[in-house]
Amino acid sequence: MTTLERLKLELANKQYFTDAEYTTLLSENSLTAIETYNKATMQRNLLLTVLDILNMLTNDIDLFRKLEDSTTGFSQSSAYKLLEQRIKALKERIEGIPLPQEELSDVHLIFTRRR
Repeated sequence: MTTLERLKLELANKQYFTDAEYTTLLSENSLTAIETYNKATMQRNLLLTVLDILNMLTNDIDLFRKLEDSTTGFSQSSAYKLLEQRIKALKERIEGIPLPQEELSDVHLIFTRRR
């Protein structure tokens, strides 16, 4: 399975963006779309890519208008809340993944920028 296929699987095969855009987002997180996916070394960067995609979706107001349904009571605000919950759960999942050994250090920063 390629990294691009695994990304689509993580997004439940929803085509939010084109494959070219997905490839660009993967490369921004140090991944190659056509490379074979290896969970041990690529999971953290793949989830960071998913997080980027979900954050981009929160900026798409037109998407939320399309999801609104008066018969079921599903509104823009409920769609946004569900997306925010998914982003929060994803951040917790990323924090639970241990960093590779080469990224560990005895030196720790007092102030860091959280992603």
